Amino acid sequence: MRTTPYVAGCVLALFAATAGAADETSAQKTPPSAPSGNTTIATINGQAFPLDMFRLFYAERLRQTHQENSPAMQNQLFNEFINIAVTAQDAEHKGLDKQENVRTAIALQRLELLSRVAIQSTAQADKPTEAELKKAYDERYGTTKRTQYKARHILVKTEAEANKLIKQLNKGAKFADLAKANSIGPTGKKGGELGWFDASDMAPPFAEAVAALKPGQYTKKPVQTQFGWHVILLEETRQAAPPAMSDVKGELTTAVEREKLSKYIAGLRDKTDLKLNPELIKQNPPPAASAKAPAK
Repeated sequence: MRTTPYVAGCVLALFAATAGAADETSAQKTPPSAPSGNTTIATINGQAFPLDMFRLFYAERLRQTHQENSPAMQNQLFNEFINIAVTAQDAEHKGLDKQENVRTAIALQRLELLSRVAIQSTAQADKPTEAELKKAYDERYGTTKRTQYKARHILVKTEAEANKLIKQLNKGAKFADLAKANSIGPTGKKGGELGWFDASDMAPPFAEAVAALKPGQYTKKPVQTQFGWHVILLEETRQAAPPAMSDVKGELTTAVEREKLSKYIAGLRDKTDLKLNPELIKQNPPPAASAKAPAK
């Protein structure tokens, strides 16, 4: 069966009238007379495919490709959907779905999907309350003194380069001039100026090195981070007021959601009857169990 432009156009007209969910920017409502999601959108070699399956496929593809909903995109993805369907049917005809590695992959995808659905359902049913967000705010910011730092840095690729720069500073060279001439970081052209920042904004080794300095001092040893080797000059420090709760509400919401999911998973694991293969354990001792919530 070959899909003609006329057939594709008819089907996509039906889709466009009923799949507003695929176009998240559309404010139009589905007409009351529109077909339900289980209406067959195509029958391929006797197998019926429901409209909702194509809707889900279409919405996922738009998200993955960051494309806009349009008639051209609908036509392209409808044909891609048909191609997937016919090749999947061919795989079943050849018995490829019976292969152990394919069965395992399908089982894993099912497992992951059900896990995501369970987590999403739990998060939806147990959203953070204002009281929980206030408690998280107090714990994170209420009693914390926030020291902010104003500093410059020079970023180079090797420790030897950094040591060479420190020797030049010891001889009286100006930090900003060295930064402009040697730093490979984006702040190099500004003399390595970083402005004001919290320690949490920086990689841990960088933050620790800055916190150990006094204003006017620079690091006597190079500091390594994932970006390279740094020489750091601390210019000033100040005590900053905690941020307004409204400014960090998104951050607090994420933190409370993760804590709730961790407790949810930990509760399930506590009730789980888990038996490990003793023979495999002898060969490969498992790591310590963790109930950390998956990244969202």
